Amino acid sequence: MNDGAADARHAWIEPGVFEVAPGVHRIPLPLPNDGLRAVNVYAIEDADGLVLIDSGWALDEARDQLESGLGQLGRGFEDVQRFLVTHAHRDHYTLAVTLRRTFGSRISLGADEQPSVEAILANRQEAEALRLQRWGAAELLAKLAEAYGGQAPKSRSPYELPDEWLEGKVEIPLASRTLLAVPTPGHTRGHLVFLDSASALLFSGDHILPHITPSIGVEPERAELPLRDYLDSLRLMQSYPDMRLLPAHGPVADSSHTRIAELLRHHEQRLDQTAEAVRDGAGTAYEAALKLGWTRRNRKLLDLDLFNQVLAVGETNAHLDVLVTRGILTSSLVDGVLSYTTPPE
Repeated sequence: MNDGAADARHAWIEPGVFEVAPGVHRIPLPLPNDGLRAVNVYAIEDADGLVLIDSGWALDEARDQLESGLGQLGRGFEDVQRFLVTHAHRDHYTLAVTLRRTFGSRISLGADEQPSVEAILANRQEAEALRLQRWGAAELLAKLAEAYGGQAPKSRSPYELPDEWLEGKVEIPLASRTLLAVPTPGHTRGHLVFLDSASALLFSGDHILPHITPSIGVEPERAELPLRDYLDSLRLMQSYPDMRLLPAHGPVADSSHTRIAELLRHHEQRLDQTAEAVRDGAGTAYEAALKLGWTRRNRKLLDLDLFNQVLAVGETNAHLDVLVTRGILTSSLVDGVLSYTTPPE
């Protein structure tokens, strides 16, 4: 990719307010030290106020940029009546919490996010450590302990419970339109997308991204088979009419169906590659992740930063477990470590 193409690929992160449909504005907010670079917040004009899809990360820079963007619309934080949050990751949820403390905006979140939000509030971290041990990644666990152990806790968590848990498929009537919240588990257990069928708009959160494949099952209370859930959720969205794609990360795209087909093909290819890693001698998720390439540049696992190494091993486990359900691999738990093999012929 030449520099010009790279610049075009990342043009969506430039600050500003961009009308993507009548009464709907995209406001990209910065992310710190993050390969995603920015998160899109969508401001929907509604009667005398605004409804925001996602909120951004609770950072001073993101808050200032959101305030500036709302100001360009002739609005302020006091005009935000409600946050409809696609999932509880901090770059989508936590700025809504801090703004609610001052301005009282309501926050709605998918009901299946509740176990993970409660785990965060209780500072329960045992599950992640147990998963890394189970995935054969004791080396990563030791690195995490060295990198983050002993740090003083923050004075106040950026997390709180939402005002409303959205259970199942829910219609959300606004003054100007009706949104349909649809559960799309996979990226997280309680991830939601919001459909504006009358305007053919899909607010896809992290479920469908135009340039990258979202991480799978990154949450304190991980689902049993998050990749299976994700693939099922992609197929579910194929059953709806093709819509304009309004993602949380990346530029707006014209066709949700086109990108869904690409994501389904990608994961089938990744499943084949993961099965081949086991046939090549990998026995655990960590060992398989070491054999696979990562990112568009096909980087080695150990060339990634520590956080992304953890994501990669978790994603590899998700693919391995789907291969087991398909009968392509078998698994067994030995001394707390999950091992994978090809079944005997």
